[in-house]
Amino acid sequence: MLNLRLTLESFLFAWDALKSNLLRTVLSLLGVTVGIFAIIAVFTIVDSLEANVRSSLDFVGDKIIYVSKWPFAFDSDFPWWKYFQRPVPTPREYQQLRRQLGPNNKGIALFAANSGNTFKAGSNSVADCVLQGVSYDFRVVSNVPIKEGRYFTVQEMDAARPVAIIGATIAENLFPHGNALGSQFKARGQTFTVIGVMEKEGKKLITISSNDANCIIPFGMFTKMFALSTTGFGGGPSATIAVKGRDEDVGLLDLEYEMRGVMRNIRGLKPREEDNFALNRPEMIASAVGKLFSVIGLVGGVIGSFAILVGGFGIANIMFVSVRERTNIIGIQKSLGAKNFFILFQFLFEAVFLCLIGGAAGIFLVWLVTLIPQDALPLTMSAARVVLGLLISVGIGIIAGIVPAVLAANLDPVIAIRAK
Repeated sequence: MLNLRLTLESFLFAWDALKSNLLRTVLSLLGVTVGIFAIIAVFTIVDSLEANVRSSLDFVGDKIIYVSKWPFAFDSDFPWWKYFQRPVPTPREYQQLRRQLGPNNKGIALFAANSGNTFKAGSNSVADCVLQGVSYDFRVVSNVPIKEGRYFTVQEMDAARPVAIIGATIAENLFPHGNALGSQFKARGQTFTVIGVMEKEGKKLITISSNDANCIIPFGMFTKMFALSTTGFGGGPSATIAVKGRDEDVGLLDLEYEMRGVMRNIRGLKPREEDNFALNRPEMIASAVGKLFSVIGLVGGVIGSFAILVGGFGIANIMFVSVRERTNIIGIQKSLGAKNFFILFQFLFEAVFLCLIGGAAGIFLVWLVTLIPQDALPLTMSAARVVLGLLISVGIGIIAGIVPAVLAANLDPVIAIRAK
């Protein structure tokens, strides 16, 4: 109980010292404020940027395995010349996969895309649009957020009918009065009927794939308009096969092994021959993105730490000045029976308070910045970053105040009382 009372008194002494030198207190905590602001601002920007990139990668889906010519993983010894010679997936291989794969999958889709298209409806037109041909199970392996209308029927897919699901930007430009459903537009001389309109995604800092300027049509209709490439370079768009796995990770691993065996059999590969295809999973991209932003965050933290280091030196300097100014008072306290830890806590609390107030001010400034409207990169400060900022503030306070506090606690009371 006595120790608790002495600790509380140390707290009150520190608080009184800060209030009695208000101007010096404000000037001291400015350095910490700037330092914490720099660190938390950097981490907040990195977190928001990473979230934006990951959101842009949502189109690759979850628990999907892609059959492609090129692997997702790129490193310094990437043998591009070997992958360059590989064939691209074909509709025939897609049909064979559908027949031969077991129950480890939820759906198999075939799709291909062509960019730079111009759509027209009456006197209205919209340029630089993506025309994407898909099979029926495309909505199983990829997100198709339909706001109005419906998805394709099996009959429309099998008959390769000229029907389309368009993005919000296309609908707004071609049909500004909101009458898109059932309306018609032309693309590359072919007339399409709109059966669905997708939800608007809005602006992003990094847009890898957006549904806003995307038009989805049956794959059979797509192949009537474009000749598929057999090499993946020129000569038309190339197809991609995507297989949706079950929710269990073990099932996804089994599915990958099964797909490898089936694809090797389809392409007639001998046991000693290498795969001439790649089985890509979105986790590969997510892992690469995570490593990249870890490095960026580390570099940003190191840069921001220089600012907090300057603030720490400022706090330490003020604490040494405080010890010198109150040497006489320390001597009187010790002569009246104050223990060393009482003096130690008194100055250590003062340093920690300074840093906590400065850190809270820096975090508050970052929060104010996040309130500024941002279309491309909305900034969001997480609770973890707030806690990190406060912990850094406490750490800097302890480091900056421990030496002056120890010196004050070890003063000889007789010498301290005589000090001027």
